[in-house]
Amino acid sequence: MNGLSMVSISNNLNDDVDLDTLCQEIRERAVTGEFDEQAYVSLDIIDKLKKIGVYRALVPARFGGEECTPREFCELIEKLSTADGSVGWVASFGMSPAYLAGLPEATLAQIYQDGPDVVFAGGIFPPQPAQVTQDGMLVKGRWKFSSGCMGADIIGVGISPCKGSEAQGLPRMAVMPADQVQIEMTWDTVGLKATGSHDLIVNDVLVQEDWTFVRGEASKLPEPFFKYPSLSFATQVLTVVGIGIAAAALEEFKNLAPGKSSITGGAQIAHRPVTQYEFAKAEAEFLASRAWFYQTMDAVWDVILKGQQPLPEQISQMRLSCTHAARVASKVTRKMQMLAGMTAIYTNNVFSRFVNDSNVVTQHAFMGDATLLNAGAMSFGLEPTPGYL
Repeated sequence: MNGLSMVSISNNLNDDVDLDTLCQEIRERAVTGEFDEQAYVSLDIIDKLKKIGVYRALVPARFGGEECTPREFCELIEKLSTADGSVGWVASFGMSPAYLAGLPEATLAQIYQDGPDVVFAGGIFPPQPAQVTQDGMLVKGRWKFSSGCMGADIIGVGISPCKGSEAQGLPRMAVMPADQVQIEMTWDTVGLKATGSHDLIVNDVLVQEDWTFVRGEASKLPEPFFKYPSLSFATQVLTVVGIGIAAAALEEFKNLAPGKSSITGGAQIAHRPVTQYEFAKAEAEFLASRAWFYQTMDAVWDVILKGQQPLPEQISQMRLSCTHAARVASKVTRKMQMLAGMTAIYTNNVFSRFVNDSNVVTQHAFMGDATLLNAGAMSFGLEPTPGYL
């Protein structure tokens, strides 16, 4: 994010919360294990994320939002992720206007009637049957992987509306107040432990049809952001978490290496030729993958601002750059752990956290091998699988 935009988000909205100060607080509290041990980001941090503008960043100005660009938002998430990957991951769902834009404008007006700082969390899989009634859709079921649900104001769940035994369309998301949803704390993982991606349980909640939307359906809202490919953006905001973690790992190692010597009496790490070589190689790979990641984003955004449609090849490049960047970031964090020596293998060592958190990013379906298969197919003039673009 450029300096002017960063100031507009972190300072002008709320003078009592500064982004750099907040990142320092997040870093210090994450290191103590506070977030990981409770398996969610503390709610006072969610409140501070609201205050620095995370959840209003992409909301249309007419609803009180900031209308940031995709790049500006991703740079904000990257910075938060350098402080803690889990906090960055939870904050990334400030991209929710890309999803909620599928709702009628009258519904959006209700959601933002008290201000734009609304936290949305969702669990779409597996979509559950929902009985269609005269008054709406009766929602019941269980859903997994609802990141950030502990701090959400509203929650969406995946449904397959049906009448009797007949399916009535593609999976939708039904949106409801968070207090109508039960959260079962099932999130126990090797990394990103504090994302609070727990299970959601809903028992016979009636949701009006105008509070449902088809996930990924093109929005009718006029702002340029809503012309941006939503599935690609959903991938980018997660990828950039890994980028932020890798940036933190590189910075941490640069601070460590000049003063650390081997217990066997060897030279300081920074003075070893192999360390210098491996660090330079890792940093170059990281910076190249990061640059490509943002380059593909900028190219598509420029097309949209010109009132044009991005080409399928441009969208594929965004998807491919995400998978590549996520995997490079994971590789970089592991390299920094190796170079840091034996102390970096302890569970609570910061390099272990970097490795575990960045590895989890690569496990997300958006960054899976299917991206490579589809991008490769398109390179040869073949059609990708449905949903890739």
